[in-house]
Parts: sequence; structure tokens; C-alpha cells
Amino acid sequence: MQWVRKIRQLALLLMAIFAMILLLAGCLDDEDDEGAKAPLFANAYRAEDTWLVYWYLCGTDLESEMGAASADLKELQQVDLPANVKVLIQTGGTETWHNNTVDEGVIGRYLYDKDGLHELEKAADADMGNKDTLAAFLRYGRDNFTADHRVFVFWDHGGGSAAGVCKDERTGNTLSLNDIRDAFTSVHPAVNDNPPFELIGFDACLMAAYDVANTLQGIGRYMTASEELEPGNGWNYAGWVGALAKNPAMGGAALGQVICDTYMKGCRDYGTEEAATMSVVDLGKVPELRTAYEAFGLEALRQARSNPYGFFAAFGRGAKQAENYGGNTRYQGYANMVDLGDFAKKAVKLLPNTADQLVQAVNQAVIYKVQGDYRNKGQGLSGFYSYDGNAETFANYAAQQAAPLAQKCLYHYLIYGRMPKEGEALLAGTVQGDTGLQIPQQKIQQKLFKVETLEDIVVDVDAHGDSFVKLTKEQMNMLSSVHCQLVYMDADEDIILYLGSDADINADWERGIFKDNFQGTWPMLDGHPVYVEITAEEDGYNIYSVPIKLNGVECNLQVTYTFADKKYHIIGARKGIDNQGMGDRNLIRLKAGDQITTLHYGMTISGDDEDFTQVEVDTFTIGDQPTLAEENMGDGVYGYCFEFMTPAGDSALSKLVQFTIKDGQIVTVVE
Repeated sequence: MQWVRKIRQLALLLMAIFAMILLLAGCLDDEDDEGAKAPLFANAYRAEDTWLVYWYLCGTDLESEMGAASADLKELQQVDLPANVKVLIQTGGTETWHNNTVDEGVIGRYLYDKDGLHELEKAADADMGNKDTLAAFLRYGRDNFTADHRVFVFWDHGGGSAAGVCKDERTGNTLSLNDIRDAFTSVHPAVNDNPPFELIGFDACLMAAYDVANTLQGIGRYMTASEELEPGNGWNYAGWVGALAKNPAMGGAALGQVICDTYMKGCRDYGTEEAATMSVVDLGKVPELRTAYEAFGLEALRQARSNPYGFFAAFGRGAKQAENYGGNTRYQGYANMVDLGDFAKKAVKLLPNTADQLVQAVNQAVIYKVQGDYRNKGQGLSGFYSYDGNAETFANYAAQQAAPLAQKCLYHYLIYGRMPKEGEALLAGTVQGDTGLQIPQQKIQQKLFKVETLEDIVVDVDAHGDSFVKLTKEQMNMLSSVHCQLVYMDADEDIILYLGSDADINADWERGIFKDNFQGTWPMLDGHPVYVEITAEEDGYNIYSVPIKLNGVECNLQVTYTFADKKYHIIGARKGIDNQGMGDRNLIRLKAGDQITTLHYGMTISGDDEDFTQVEVDTFTIGDQPTLAEENMGDGVYGYCFEFMTPAGDSALSKLVQFTIKDGQIVTVVE
């Protein structure tokens, strides 16, 4: 019958549509061999359009020590390029190259195209951390190659807003954000409606920052970079350049997605994905983002002027709790970078007029991102926060033209203890444009937070045998965090051994009461006590840094503690932030046969030591599955202090609590 035939035809049609939907859904989840997922962004150009990728390959110690630049250069050469896609490469910035193509002591320029890798010229040696060297490379590309679309990639160490990128190993110089802006605009004037570069990327640490995006506005359409430290595997050049070779019609948004996806697949292949991040930023959204961020800073500055102690304490607590990058600890160093979206969420009650708008602006600007399990709170774009209160680092940040004046004035107030005249003018509405900020030349003489008044504060013991401190509201208004510190004391050996710091405290911020949670256990690596320093406190986990020597090289073991399974998880080891604020890209996974030396900090009991000195304690070889776990510390005498941290990075210690452990029983004594 006719109606039966129609129903059957309709059923077959629905089955075909359903099968197509399943196929498309599968495509969205599938990756190709190089890790590229189905594109979220439509093609923007024609397949026959021409592309020129600039690769600023500053080898630094990543090349001289590990051959990392040579490895990526080799990876690139796995790609078969079409005639309309070329890669222009400039090499330099390192003592030694680990390949037979690139020479030391010169600036090398090479072209990789459909016929392979060609040397173009060997120019006079130059500092890759100098803006003139960057400008010369840009000028060379402009004068010698035509292209419909241009991409620029920085390769090296990165340090975020204050430190910049590309450290030349020979000179120690780096490219600041001002340098980058000056170099690009000296060759390619910024054009907001039609930027000269389709995408600008950073295969470097810590560069997915607002100030970087603001620097590049009008120069590029899109930016791709990482908020967190990158692992040593870095970008997957075979993956993303290969994707461009297959589809030259894609735009910068799609190319940025491919960079993110192939990067994360590479991290999974190397086992470095847990803390990896990568973002794509639409630089056309920077004006709206700038408005929101400046308004956020202005509201914060206004609140700080009316109630500096209460405001900075609450603001600092939010910064401590927000996802931040690079470590930001005493012994690992400070990157001073915090995720803007997470930070703004933490400040919604404190800054109700602008925090939500900043979150929305970040979400609109970040059009794609990938994140590991232990970096999943970030929104894809970071900003400067002065975790350590270091005046030199702040001065470097304040010198960057892309940094908002309100934020500069806010951190000036925090660090120097007084509102700068530029801040007063900004609040009065009399500032005409960003006039910059004058940084005091003299040493800091005034501080907002007199944390020394908390030094040796009395500790009591409650009826349950728990030691505690009780703070007044005024004392609470000086603090951004409270941690505990633990030492081991051995009178016979005449030594105090510093075991580290933790956030394992029973804290009642409403009443100002902080109690110890000492259980007679401490983290141990394969049974060996380690020094630990807490670097991040998240909702579901904490992150710790453990100083060690790995096969004789000093570095920091990165470890998480997850509350769900109550276990530690080892991510890997890397060097700390260097004295110029540069992050280390080389995340090393531990393997069987590695030799570990635990590093602690000690001093004598009887001597007149004024500070702890690094001490090597245990050396041992690990097996297939090294484990960090809470274990009983054994009998002995342990000293415990509450550490009070101000928003400006200063700290004070309470009076010492003595825990004596004997036969598993803990006796608490306070002075």
C-alpha cells in the first residue's frame, strides 16, 4: 500500500540521517595520527592562498643541553609542504647546535618548502634577546617573500608579563613585551582591521597573558600560547604545520586549535599532560577585554584607597586560591602570573561591579583552550599578580606599555605602601591616556603590613591537645594565607632540619582561629623524608614542589595531592624560575634507575646561623614506580610554627610548638 511504502521510505531516511549524526559525532571526538581534532572553525581563505611561517628559533640552553631545537627542526622536516606554504627560520641564541645544518656564532636563515630545507644566508652573529635582531628577521621576511597570510612563532623560554620571552644563552638578554611591540611595528605598522599576521604563537612558557595579547593587538588576528610552564616536548611541528599543509584554506582560529590539539596529544604521548595548558586568543576581542580589565583594576584601586588593609588581605587570598602558574614559591621562584578568569571569580564579592564582566570578557577573547587535569580551573589567559612583592620584578612589569595603569598603581600601593600620584589622578579622572608610572628609586621604607607584629605570637593548646593561635580582626587584615612549617630537631647531632611548609591546618577564617593538624606523618619518596613546599591550593587538590637532585642536577619535583583518593601523584621534575623570571620548559618524567638525592635546609642548634643552608640528606635509586606517600616519621622531636603571609609576600612565624613522638604517641608542648 502507498502509505506503507511512504513510512518505509521515511524510516530509511531517518536511519540515514541518524547514521550521519553518529558519524559526525564520532568525528568530533576522533583525532588523526598527529592529534588534530575535527575543526571547530570554518575555513577562512582559499586553498591556493600562500602562507609564510616565521620561526624565531632562539636555541638557548634548551638546545645546548638537550638538543630540543634540533629535535623540533627535525620534526618539521617530516612534513611535505605544498608550493603555497613556506617556513622561514632564523637560528641563534645558543652556545651549541646539535645538528649538522645550523652553525654557532652566526645568525642562520633557512627556508623549508616543498623541496626541503635550504640555507638562505649566514648573517653576522647577533643577540636573539635584542629587539633589533627580531626586527631584522621581520624585515628580511617582508623584503624577500610575499604571502597572503603570515604566522610568527617564538621558540625558547618564556616568563610572562614581566620577564618576556627568548633568552639568548650567550648574553642573558630577553625580549620584553615593549621590545616585541617596537620590533613588529617598526616593520609592519599595526592595523586593527587588517593585522599583518594571521597568528602569533609562543612555543615558550607562561606567555598566554593579557599583557602579551594587548601587546599584539593590531599586529596579529590570533595568539596561541600557554599559561603554564610548557613541558620539554613543546609544540608538535609535524602536527600543526602538517595540518596547514593539508588545508591552506584554514584561518588563524582553526590553526590555533590544531596547535592546541596536537600539542596536547604530544604531551599525552610523553606523559606530560597533567599540568599542560594552551589557548587561542582572538586579538580582535582585546579592546573589550582591555576595558573590562582596566575597570576591574580601577575598582580594586578605589577599594584599596578606602580600606587598604582589609582589601589587600581579601584580594591576596583570592590570588592565592586562584590557579597560578610557574610555581610561585620561595625556593622554586616566582612567575607572578595568575589566571584572570579564576582570579576574577574569586573576587566577585570583593569587586561586584567589574569581576563578572572581566570573566565574560576573558571567555569571549579565549576561543579555544586545552588543559590537563591539574590545570583545569583556568580560563585561558593570565595576568600579573605580585605574589612575592619583589620591587625589581614589579618595575619590569610596570615598564611594559601593554600593562594597565590601574594595575600598575594597585601593585605599587601594595609593594611600596602608598598610593602613587598617578593612581590618585586615575581615580580623579584627570589622566589623559596612559602616562606610565614612575617607580621610586630609593629602597622601600614604608610597608602597609607590619607582619613583624605577628612574629613569635603566642601559641596555646586546647583540651584535645591541639596547638592553635587566635588572631584579632586587625591581625587577620594583614594576611593572605596561613601555612604551617615543620622542622626536625636532634640535639645529639646538633642540627635543625627544615622539612617544609603545608596548608594542612584547621583554619577558621571567620573567627581567626588556626589549629595544627599534625598527625606524626610527612611525605616520603620511596620511604625517604623530603622537603615539601606548597605551591597551589585548589578545590580538589594541592600542588607541591620538592627540591631534589635528579641524576646530579638540582631541580624541583612537581607533585599533586588529590583529596578524592588522598594520594600524592608525581608529575615530573624541572628546574625553577631563573633570576630573570624565565620558566624552565624541560619537564622530566622519572624513570627506573634514576638517582635521587633529597635536598633539605638545615642549621646547627648551638651555632649562630641566621638562615638555613641547603643540605643533601639521602641518595638512592628509584624503581619502576616511585611513590610519594604520607608515612610515620618515627620517634623524635619536631618543631612546628604557624607561618603568616601578607599580600606583599612578607611572612612571620609564631612561637615554636614542640611535638615529641615516642612509641607512636605525640606530646605537645608550647612555650
